[in-house]
Amino acid sequence: MAEINAKLVKELRDKTGAGMMDCKKALEEAAGDFEKAQEIIRKRGQAIANKRADREATEGVVLSRSSANGKTGMIIALNCETDFVAKNADFIALGYSILDAALKANPADLEGLREIMVGDKKAADLVLEKSGITGEKFELSYFGKVEAAAVQPYIHPGNKLATLVGFSKAGIDVQVYKDVAMQVAAMNPVSVDKEDVPEKILAQELEIGREQARREGKPEDMIEKIAQGKLNKFFKESTLMNQEFVKDNKLTIKQYLESKDKALKATAFIRYTLNV
Repeated sequence: MAEINAKLVKELRDKTGAGMMDCKKALEEAAGDFEKAQEIIRKRGQAIANKRADREATEGVVLSRSSANGKTGMIIALNCETDFVAKNADFIALGYSILDAALKANPADLEGLREIMVGDKKAADLVLEKSGITGEKFELSYFGKVEAAAVQPYIHPGNKLATLVGFSKAGIDVQVYKDVAMQVAAMNPVSVDKEDVPEKILAQELEIGREQARREGKPEDMIEKIAQGKLNKFFKESTLMNQEFVKDNKLTIKQYLESKDKALKATAFIRYTLNV
């Protein structure tokens, strides 16, 4: 039997993230066998996590990053139960370790994300293991990806909101890309441009315009024209390329990008948020 001393307990804690007393008990149960103690902690953690599976995990972090070549960006959401854990450096580091592994593995969707290897463990298994150690439910709840000539990530302070924006051209001043990624965070557009607005939203906005015009007593032969005018206002407020630039409201985003390069435009974006 190996001697169970403070150094061995600390090594096990550093390896697993479990508490000092839990590590000491695991080593005692394993008669000093380090690998067996790790397995004991892992199994206990899984059992604890499984008991919490039906609990709500509405706190957490939303993180985004782009690949080394800048052509792929990904967003993930890693949920937990409390804001205290969401702000913990180890929890945030767990999120980034999964995100970095995803950028290398290039999963197609959320299920694929859960299956990627993070070190020697599947992401889903690693999340379950860490959940058991902390005693809170952890969950990978969202995955998004943008691919373009250039992709810019942005994470709003607090890690509750993140964006990705794809652009038509690489090699532009990175601040330009950042400005647009922050615009998406601040102004929450529904689409890149007019043509990208879903038909359902177009129909809803036109109907809202018609109803408002009728309530105001406008002549019936003017209703469609008024509704179309309100739709154009919606385009200016809610489509990225037509929104006023938050840093200079004399320019739209389209005009701002064209002022940097005539061929530059946004091609796609993702905005994801928790509790906002």
